[in-house]
Amino acid sequence: MASLVCTFLQLYIFVLLVRVVLSWFPISPQGGMATVAGFLYMVTDPVLLPLRRFLPPVRMGAMALDLSPLVAFFGISFLMSLLCS
Repeated sequence: MASLVCTFLQLYIFVLLVRVVLSWFPISPQGGMATVAGFLYMVTDPVLLPLRRFLPPVRMGAMALDLSPLVAFFGISFLMSLLCS
């Protein structure tokens, strides 16, 4: 059971990483990438949206840096160190 949870957490970290990378590129609302991006948002929003309520974006001039994926990475990594060692 623990190995299944560890595998799921590793997969979730990968999905978060792909979402972060895709957020750097504009995605057309039509086409295959919009479907992939929609799926990634659907899977990762339950974790990231509550974090965004407590952790506002850091303003850097004209842009803002969203730290919620970074906090999610650290949180999942900490959980993996407890469960998977």
